Amino acid sequence: MNTKTKNLMQVCRLLEDNASTDQKWRPKFHLSPRTGWMNDPNGLCRFNRVYHIFFQYSPYNTCPGTNFWGHFTTKDFISYEYRKPALCVDEKFDCHGVYSGSAIAEDGKMYLFYTGNVKLCGKDYDYVTGGREHNTVIAVSEDGIVFPEKQMLMDNSDYPESCTCHVRDPKVFKLDGVYYMVLGARRIDDTGEVLVFESKDKYEWKHINTLNSKEKFGFMWECPDLFELDGQWFLSVSPQGVEAEGYKYNNVYQSGYFPLSGDFRGDYTLGEFTELDRGFDFYAPQSFEDENGRRIQIGWLGLPDLDGYYENPTHDMGWMHMLTCPRELFRKGEKLYQYPVKELNALRRECTERNVTGEAVISDADIFDMETYKINSQDIEIIIREDCRISYGNKLLTLEFGAAGRGRKSRSVQLESLDSLRILADASSVEIFANGGEEVFSSRYYPEENQKGAIIRAENVNTKLWKMNSFNITDLSK
Repeated sequence: MNTKTKNLMQVCRLLEDNASTDQKWRPKFHLSPRTGWMNDPNGLCRFNRVYHIFFQYSPYNTCPGTNFWGHFTTKDFISYEYRKPALCVDEKFDCHGVYSGSAIAEDGKMYLFYTGNVKLCGKDYDYVTGGREHNTVIAVSEDGIVFPEKQMLMDNSDYPESCTCHVRDPKVFKLDGVYYMVLGARRIDDTGEVLVFESKDKYEWKHINTLNSKEKFGFMWECPDLFELDGQWFLSVSPQGVEAEGYKYNNVYQSGYFPLSGDFRGDYTLGEFTELDRGFDFYAPQSFEDENGRRIQIGWLGLPDLDGYYENPTHDMGWMHMLTCPRELFRKGEKLYQYPVKELNALRRECTERNVTGEAVISDADIFDMETYKINSQDIEIIIREDCRISYGNKLLTLEFGAAGRGRKSRSVQLESLDSLRILADASSVEIFANGGEEVFSSRYYPEENQKGAIIRAENVNTKLWKMNSFNITDLSK
């Protein structure tokens, strides 16, 4: 570790040691930063029988800035270790931010791929067509904790001339003995696309294809993820610049996927884009395959560029944002279903079970896991902590907030039938899984401490509600 890195780590630790002690909206079973800003999950992988969850982290303030890679590890998604930042801005090619990327674990080593951000000065740059370097970088570790070796693999000159200097977020995977990298890109004509690169050794890369939609769909495709699930390929992206269309695309930016047919290395076709999440706060998801063959996805429970949309009052407490719960992905035809990984069930405590006819107060808990089933498509209303309303009627599933939404009002999705709902309610977030993950709503909200419990209004439905334990997080960052 060089002197600059040591100094950055010391400053980071000092800031964390002086973090706010106000725990009013601090999540109990979601990962959040001790201080500063958190956004995209990065480098998700399993290495030496341990899961690694890196994340975009700016410890200096509660807005995106000079981002590092923060780091959690876990063996069971219940007990975690909080570690020193794995990557920080200590090279010329990443001096203004260690941006998003991915990981490969093989041959006893972990390889991180990320975008090194550099913003030039001295000219009247627009930072779209000029003034920005987006360098693709590799960092290597033998223990998954310390990454002493960094090497720049590609710079702006290695990307197609049709691209702006917005090319970033490498996702790398191995297929049939060959390595592939997908990079999100913005073309000069303000069209989003994904670049496909190929390598035999992880160090020398060649551009072999470009993935895009038949019609323009936003100006930038961030955080690409390309994977196969039960014989079907999916391209997950977070497009920016998509106009709202009825109940679709209502957030400032979206996250979703295209089913891909054909060969991503050659002739291919992208199917219809489907949003992964219908809530107010979901962006930049990344997935990986674990040792049991599960495709696990984690997203950012937040969004960029929210000025004028809605608020997050933890800004005044010195920290911002969190990650979603880990979700297993399932395929049904060309649609992806999402559901919390089974390990989270170990956090459940005492259970209240009821058959509800009319109106029933189920619990006075502030954090809980709730399952409602045998709904049989009837009208139903569930009130969480007095100010979060989930309702279904006329084939429309809706999430609404009052004052606790801090500007978040209403999001809906058309749903032909409704049989079950699962709700994960934490101190300042809610994640809703309809019909086993057919549709999902994720959102932040900020209820007061005296706002607790759950109320159901329905006829003859079954529900179970478990109070939840907190994650056990051990500080290994010192």
